[in-house]
Amino acid sequence: MRSEPGLRILFVINGLGEGGAERSLAEILPELTVRGVDPTVVCLYHREEGVEQQVVSAGFDVRFVEATKLRGRVRALRAIIEERAPAIVHTSIFEADLAGRIAGRRGRVPVLTSLVSTTYAPIRFADPKVKPWKLRALQAVDGWTARRWTTHFHENSNTVKEAAIRDLGIRPERITVIHRGRDTIRLGEPSAERKRLVREQLGLPPQAIVVLNAGRQKYAKNQSTLLEAAAILAPRHPDIVFLIAGRAGNKTHELVSLHDRLGLGERVRFLGHREDVPDLLAAADIFAFPSLYEGLPGAVIEAMALEVPIVASDLPSVKEVVGDDDLALLVPPSDAHALSRALEAVVIDRESARRRAERARTRFLQRFTIDRAADAMFAFYERTARSSKTSGVA
Repeated sequence: MRSEPGLRILFVINGLGEGGAERSLAEILPELTVRGVDPTVVCLYHREEGVEQQVVSAGFDVRFVEATKLRGRVRALRAIIEERAPAIVHTSIFEADLAGRIAGRRGRVPVLTSLVSTTYAPIRFADPKVKPWKLRALQAVDGWTARRWTTHFHENSNTVKEAAIRDLGIRPERITVIHRGRDTIRLGEPSAERKRLVREQLGLPPQAIVVLNAGRQKYAKNQSTLLEAAAILAPRHPDIVFLIAGRAGNKTHELVSLHDRLGLGERVRFLGHREDVPDLLAAADIFAFPSLYEGLPGAVIEAMALEVPIVASDLPSVKEVVGDDDLALLVPPSDAHALSRALEAVVIDRESARRRAERARTRFLQRFTIDRAADAMFAFYERTARSSKTSGVA
């Protein structure tokens, strides 16, 4: 790391778990440091699973706020702001956004907020685990504090930008879209030998047709549709195996019950939380992504990087990643028959799937590497710091 002072950024985030925002922060921190950022990361929670240990072990200044109430969190953040005197406070995820906005406002420091999901999209209100009145209340608080106390916004996709304008009332000129990137070194290279070794470790035979899904077992990831598609395909393709990598969530009980009811047995394996998702991708023949909504589908980006044929929900954010070219097979969300047909198309026509995957990897290398993301974010920080000094925010 750099020893001389750089552009001081105070990153405020709920925790360093396994989500996309957390992974993106962990991967971009070393690159930002090289470019001249002096970072401090403040977390509201400890996370046993995810990237917390990775960031701490790398020697970054990571601090944990012990307070559980908003007032105490704001007080703790204000103390850190006074100590570190950052040029920018950069917040991610609602609880951290709220505390960071208030603390930054009182400390007269420009606040950037990363919005990374379509949190208040209509489909969220269809989640049986969500209380609509509570989500509406959060939306009101989020929008009010964002419009008044956030200096500028970073969105990880144009899809999220449109949602922020629609759902939070944020003016377009206050939003900058920068796609998050992925570290090619962490992901590694696809190869026949890597595929063979990982399959051996998983106890999968060489002839198996491996379909991988990666994501926490929650409403947004819609893995129930994947199980229904697996039940359609299993009788026709005796060698097909579905792997679901991701920790338990509010849909776990429902997924286990559906798995048993469909009689899928070992044809579908729940792998739980995994730190080796890049290896799982390297071992897969198909990456299945049946999500109901996404801000920026990082798992799709990683599948592109590792040259895995992709079958995904036809979502605006997915199209933003794969582009207008024929780089993935897209199907309507929650349509198990359409999903099964697309998966089967990959199984039957391997050559076309291979060509799509090759083009997808090229697009990844051109648009979604961590180097490109870090260059864009550093330039964004510099612009924000300069404009804040000019406008008198300090």
